[in-house]
Amino acid sequence: MSEPSKSTDSSGMEEFGYTQTLDRSIGKFASFAAGVSYISILTGVFQLFYFGFSMAGPAYAWSWPMVFVGQLMVALCFAELAGRYPVAGSVYNWAKRLASGTSAWLAGWLLLLSSIVALGSVALALQITLPQLWSGFQMVGDGTGQYDFALNGVLLATIMITISTLINAFGVKLMTMINSIGVFVELIAAVLLILALGWHLVRGPEVFFDTAGFGEGQDLGFFGVFLIGAMASGYVMYGFDTASSLGEETKDPKRTAPKAILRAVTASFLLGGLLLFFGIMAAPDLGDPKLGSADGGLQHIVLSVLGGPFGKAFLACIVVAVVVCTLAVHAAAIRMMFAMARDNNLPFSRQLSKVDPVRRTPTVAAIVIGVLAVIPLLVNVMQPAIFTILSSISIVLIYLSYLLVTVPLLRKRLARKWPLLDDRSEAGFSLGKWGLPVNILAVLWGAGMTVNLIWPRQEIYNSVPPFEWYLQWGGVIFVASVTVGGALLYRFKIRHQTGVLAEHAAAAPVVPSADVELSAADADLASPIPDELAVNGAAPTRAS
Repeated sequence: MSEPSKSTDSSGMEEFGYTQTLDRSIGKFASFAAGVSYISILTGVFQLFYFGFSMAGPAYAWSWPMVFVGQLMVALCFAELAGRYPVAGSVYNWAKRLASGTSAWLAGWLLLLSSIVALGSVALALQITLPQLWSGFQMVGDGTGQYDFALNGVLLATIMITISTLINAFGVKLMTMINSIGVFVELIAAVLLILALGWHLVRGPEVFFDTAGFGEGQDLGFFGVFLIGAMASGYVMYGFDTASSLGEETKDPKRTAPKAILRAVTASFLLGGLLLFFGIMAAPDLGDPKLGSADGGLQHIVLSVLGGPFGKAFLACIVVAVVVCTLAVHAAAIRMMFAMARDNNLPFSRQLSKVDPVRRTPTVAAIVIGVLAVIPLLVNVMQPAIFTILSSISIVLIYLSYLLVTVPLLRKRLARKWPLLDDRSEAGFSLGKWGLPVNILAVLWGAGMTVNLIWPRQEIYNSVPPFEWYLQWGGVIFVASVTVGGALLYRFKIRHQTGVLAEHAAAAPVVPSADVELSAADADLASPIPDELAVNGAAPTRAS
C-alpha cells in the first residue's frame, strides 16, 4: 500500500461536476469521529451482546475478529475510492463512476432505505440502557406490561430522533462538535471499562474454546449457531464510509477521509474486541439467563462486576455513545439523500437538495429523514417481530450496497481500467499491487455475509410468536421487493429526469450523470455536458 506525500487538498467540487454548497469545516479528528460514532462499539456491542451470547455462548466472540478481517478488506477498497472521490453520498457516487446508472442508483437507494431504518434501530437502543440507569426512564407503565417495553422504547427513540433532527438541521459544525465530544467520551469510557473488566477477570481464555453445548442436536451443530451469533458482530462493524460521505465538508478530504475510514474500523475492532472478551471472562456466572436476555446482556455484566455508582457511570457513557451514533447515522442518511437529490434522482429533488444559505447544510433532508425514521418505529409497538425483521433487513441492504461498489471496482481492476482513464487527479491513498487481492477478498466476504444475513432462519426473522412463513421469509421477500421495485422505478421513471440540478452543477461538469449506461469503449471516458443544453434546471443525460 502506498500513500502519496504530496498534499491533495481539493477545496472545490468542480472536478466532480458540482459546485461547493456545503460548509467545509470538518477536521481530522471530527472525520475520524464520524466513522467511529457510526460503528459505535458502546452502542452495538452492548445492544447485541445478548443475542450473540444466547445463540452461541462465549465462543460467539470469535465472530468479532472474523467480521473485522472481512470488513477491513471492504474498508481498504473504500479508502482508495475516498482518496479519489470524497463526495457526499460516497457509496452512490462511487458506484456512479464504476458501474451503470441503474447499479449506482440502486446502491444509493438501498443504503438510503437501510440508513432510515438503522436510525430508528439505534435510537431504540436507549430502551436497553436508560431504564437500567434509572427506573424513571421507564415512562410507560412499570416495564412488566405486554407493551410497556416496546412503547417506552419508541417514545425514547422518537425523542432522540427529534433532537438529532434539530442538531443536524442546525449545521454540520454543531453536529461534529457534539459528535467529537461524544466520541472522545466514548473512547475514554471504553478504555477505562476494559481496564476495569480486566481487573475483575474470574476465568481464562479457555472459555472461548468450549462450545458449552450450544448447537447440539441441530443440523449444522455449533457451526450453524455460530453463523447466527456472528450477526451480532456483523450488525455492528459497518458505516465506516461515513467519513467519506462527509468529504465535501472535510478539509483536505482526499488525504483525511481514507485515514479516517481505516482508523475508525481498526479502533472499533480493538476496543470492541477487548470489551467483548474481557466482559465474558469477567462475568460472575456464565449460566446466568440474564446474559442472553434483551434487558440484561453486557450491561448486566458491567453492573454485576462494578456495581453501584461505577457501573451506572459506564452505563451513562453508553447513553452518550447511542446519542452520537444516532447523530452520525442521521448525518450519513442526510448526505445520501442530498447527493441523490442534487442529481435529480429522487422525488421532490429540488426541495430535498436545498442547502440553507446561512447554515450551509441540507436542512430539508435532515427533517425528512427524521420523520421517515420514526414511521417504522410505530410498528415496534404492536408487532416487535416485524420491526426486528426490518432492522435485520436494513443490515442486509447495507452489505448489498457495499457489494454494488466492490464488485464493479473488481471488474475495473480485472480489465486493467483502474484507476479510471478520465481521472487524472492525484489520489490521497492507493492500495497499489495489493488492490486486486484485497478487492477479491472484499467481494467474497460481502457475498458470504449477505447470504448469511438474509438466510431465512426462524431465530432471526421469526423468533417470537406468531410463527408464520411470511415472517420467516420476510428478509428475502422485502429485499427482493425493494431491489426489484427500485430498479423498475429507476428504469421506467427516474432515469428520464436524472441530471445535476442547475443550482448544484459546476460550470463545466466532467462526470457522467447517474443514469448513463456506458459501453465498453467509452466506459471510462465522459464528455462534459454543455451548460446551454440544460433543460428545466437539470442537465439532460444519455439514457440506455
